[in-house]
Amino acid sequence: FVVASVTSENQGFLGADSFAKMRKGAAFILLSRAGVVDFQALMQAVKSGHIVAASDVFPEEPLSAGHPVRALPGFLRSAHRAGALDIAFKRMGDMVLEDMDLVDRGLPPLRSKRAERETVSRMRSKPVDRN
Repeated sequence: FVVASVTSENQGFLGADSFAKMRKGAAFILLSRAGVVDFQALMQAVKSGHIVAASDVFPEEPLSAGHPVRALPGFLRSAHRAGALDIAFKRMGDMVLEDMDLVDRGLPPLRSKRAERETVSRMRSKPVDRN
């Protein structure tokens, strides 16, 4: 499985070559940001039957009603909800406070990193149409 934030160095770094090297029938689980994979190549690897996949993130969110991944056998879709659990909110707050304590003591943070302008603009939430 893959858990990675998108940077200028790793955008689309998993593509057709990577999926072809996976053992036939392997499961690929994407849990972070869709930008780290070539999503079309991932869908093609699943469509060919080479691998199965699961993801809770997609190149465009919300996922359109007609997006081909919705009807792709072997591709499990899930809501990206882990961060909305009470325990996750508490742990995220604890991690921020731990990093703030380190910074206050003149030490580098363990988890925080400087945001890259191109990543921030690419990951900006898109407005959701209301019906």
